[in-house]
Amino acid sequence: MSPVLVRHPLHALLAREHTTASAYLKRVADRHQALGFGQMAWRKEKFSRWINGTEPEMNTQYAMADLHSIDFEEVRRRGWPDWLLLLFHDEYTLWELPWTTAGTVEALEDPGGPVDRRGFVIASLGTLAATGAHWAAATPEAVAATHGRRIGAGAADLFDTRLDTLRRLDDEVGSTTAYDAARAELKLIRDTLTTKTYDNATGRRLFAAAAEASRLAGWCAYDSGRLADAEQRFGVSLRAAASGGSATVGASTLAFWANLRYSAGDPYGALGLVERALDNRHKITSGRVLAMLHARQARAHSKAGEVTAAYRAIDAAFAAYDRSGPAEHDLPSMYWMTHGEVHEVAASCALSLGEPRRALEHFRNALRHEDPYDTSTEARGAGIYLARQAEAHLGLGDVEAAVEVAEQALYQLGGADSARGSSTLDALRAQMGAHRKAKPVADFLDLTA
Repeated sequence: MSPVLVRHPLHALLAREHTTASAYLKRVADRHQALGFGQMAWRKEKFSRWINGTEPEMNTQYAMADLHSIDFEEVRRRGWPDWLLLLFHDEYTLWELPWTTAGTVEALEDPGGPVDRRGFVIASLGTLAATGAHWAAATPEAVAATHGRRIGAGAADLFDTRLDTLRRLDDEVGSTTAYDAARAELKLIRDTLTTKTYDNATGRRLFAAAAEASRLAGWCAYDSGRLADAEQRFGVSLRAAASGGSATVGASTLAFWANLRYSAGDPYGALGLVERALDNRHKITSGRVLAMLHARQARAHSKAGEVTAAYRAIDAAFAAYDRSGPAEHDLPSMYWMTHGEVHEVAASCALSLGEPRRALEHFRNALRHEDPYDTSTEARGAGIYLARQAEAHLGLGDVEAAVEVAEQALYQLGGADSARGSSTLDALRAQMGAHRKAKPVADFLDLTA
């Protein structure tokens, strides 16, 4: 089971207020009457309707805003539900910053650690669309600085080397350690940007390094189950990529952000992010980033049950990868993207679309190709794909094969520091529960209880 996406800010509001829907509605109803708007029904079904798309009456929104000291003009100007973002100051600050170099530097200021609001995603579809549009339209400013000790390309080279090490650290020791290291790296880059002298070319490289460090921090936050924090980190990464004039790094961030959205139940939000990146494909210099974008697009379509679109995107991913050229000529950050990885994604798509036999064919081809999926690179990805293989065997009624592969997945993910890995194993065990009468399955479930 993937982390649960909470697409509406009202869910996060209840969590922050440590209250229930009924109790919160009673507070709103009391304020509604105190403001002279009359009585308001406060059954919890009303809260469900709001979350599912019904917009509260304006007087009700005013009562809610007054409860939280939000000016009524902000309610009218921003509209429902976007004005609710004002209740979460840290998220609001990020999305409201100007898309300038100064705005990027402010966004790079670390908030002091992850927001431990597990499972909550604050960015609305409107916020996602606006952020992608700002990124696409941003025109890089001059970023040279003339204060502090002068640095040159050598400093940017060192940051690139350190970032490559950080990516490998995530593979080896897990997301928690790598998250802390990425935050520290981001602080060092920001301090360099604000206290040193450099020319425009070096400045752009420093902003690109900041974008990659923030992208990595976002990925690690997502892997740890902190979705709101991950989205903020991805948003910061996009700003830094725009300031650095690196459309390729920005497109990579959009691809990772899309992964979060479709994995957590929002395939159309994911498609919007990918399509924004692909609209700017003429600026993307990495064939592997293009292949990744099409692969993310395929997964989003498969999550939405759109068969034709999913397989068309898979074909596009293979084609982009075949055009990408040697790995040494591509971005160092794309070292994990192989022909076999595209097969793994194709397998996952087929599984989501109810075609387990086709999925198993792709899973096998992922390891048999001359450019195979590298199972030694990191335990989490290999373990997650093994769990999906086991699910495919279950779909074909082959419980013995399912248990055999499930045991391999358990071995791969058993020591991994990953909320994604843990939830994948939980989901697999839940599916195997339907086959408990088979002794191999019963033994596996008892062993992993």
